[in-house]
Amino acid sequence: MKTLRITLEGRTYDVGVEVLGDVITTAAPVYVPAPAPVAAPAPVAAPAPVAAPAPVAAPAPSGGATVSSPMAGQVMKIKVAVGATVNANQEVVVLEAMKMETPIYAVAAGTVTSISVKEGDAVEEGTVLLTIG
Repeated sequence: MKTLRITLEGRTYDVGVEVLGDVITTAAPVYVPAPAPVAAPAPVAAPAPVAAPAPVAAPAPSGGATVSSPMAGQVMKIKVAVGATVNANQEVVVLEAMKMETPIYAVAAGTVTSISVKEGDAVEEGTVLLTIG
């Protein structure tokens, strides 16, 4: 039995080792080449996210403005009628999307010249809800 002293992570241990069979006392040094370093691929910049443009009130043919749906949903309530006078930022329609009611506001002051949807209609983002002249 041989006793060996081993140091591991700063701590020293005395270890008893039993030798089995013949012991080679001299050995030629063996060269083992280190694996070639693998170059990491050059980082590739991710494309910048492109945000969808926000719906913007488009001018109506009569010189007015359109109120468009900002999202897909269902028309729950129309709070104005054709001929009604509205103020800018007045609530005119209520949409339901994902079980949440979302108020839609007039984009300009004026008179409601047309309503393009009715309560219960399903609408997509960008659908014209009404026109203000």
